[in-house]
Amino acid sequence: MKEAQSYTATEFKAKCLDILDRLAAHKLTRVTITKRGKVVAVLTPPEDSESAVRQLHGFLRGSVIAPAGFDFTAPVLDEPLSAEDGEPYA
Repeated sequence: MKEAQSYTATEFKAKCLDILDRLAAHKLTRVTITKRGKVVAVLTPPEDSESAVRQLHGFLRGSVIAPAGFDFTAPVLDEPLSAEDGEPYA
């Protein structure tokens, strides 16, 4: 059963390896660590690699719009680049 748990810093220090193993196995959904009654850290299990890749790749999808009929293979500039003439800056 997945659950969220809270530990004091002292408890976490004594049980940290077990807690981290349970997080990695997705047996815990969230671990809150407190010190003197205040939350100092929140731990969550890592995402599975497939989800992480999906978030990383394609995160800008849909943010660029090209006009209908736009040819992505056609040249964009009508004039030659100055670098073609051996001049790095115009």
